[in-house]
Amino acid sequence: MDGRPGLRERKKQRTHAAISEAAVTLFLEHGFNQVSVAQVAEAAEVSKRTLFAYFPAKEDLVVHRLADHETESARVVRARPHRTAPLTALREHFLKGLRERDPITGLNDHPQILKLARMILDTPSLVARMQRFKAGAERALAQALRETADTPELTARLAAVQIVAVQWSLAQDNTERVTYGEPADERYPGAVADAEHAFALLENGLRHPPQRP
Repeated sequence: MDGRPGLRERKKQRTHAAISEAAVTLFLEHGFNQVSVAQVAEAAEVSKRTLFAYFPAKEDLVVHRLADHETESARVVRARPHRTAPLTALREHFLKGLRERDPITGLNDHPQILKLARMILDTPSLVARMQRFKAGAERALAQALRETADTPELTARLAAVQIVAVQWSLAQDNTERVTYGEPADERYPGAVADAEHAFALLENGLRHPPQRP
């Protein structure tokens, strides 16, 4: 076998993509709360039953686009080079994301990405769904710290909560700035400085926090 997905799996992937594209197009055009699941199903040419088989909740039609990022920090920790500290690997990965304008860092001002970010921030049910996403990221990272860094359970959980919170806070700051008109390229130096400061706080603790330049 060549490892490629079979016909059935490819069909499922196409259906998943078609539903997703139809949903996001409608949501961005009319607003999340103004579009029904039935309208999404009609636009994607599937039944509501089929839609819910792929996306159990309406909010999943949006949040699934970030699904790969839920375990991203955990994957970075697991894949880090030998003798590299988890926090060092995560810091370097976040800075790389800023350089590459990865949307998950908030530093991307492409019009479609900005519209999607605004929609999420302005929709309480999507904000609540993102909190579940955040909790999943914390659990995955804590497990990676336990398994690869021999970190005690409580320490791993507390560290994961702090790390994920810092990453999300940095991303939210960047998102709000670019959403309200600051170009990503102009924001970049400040975003890097904020990230360096934030990871220094994580590394050094709060007893003697480093001063922000």
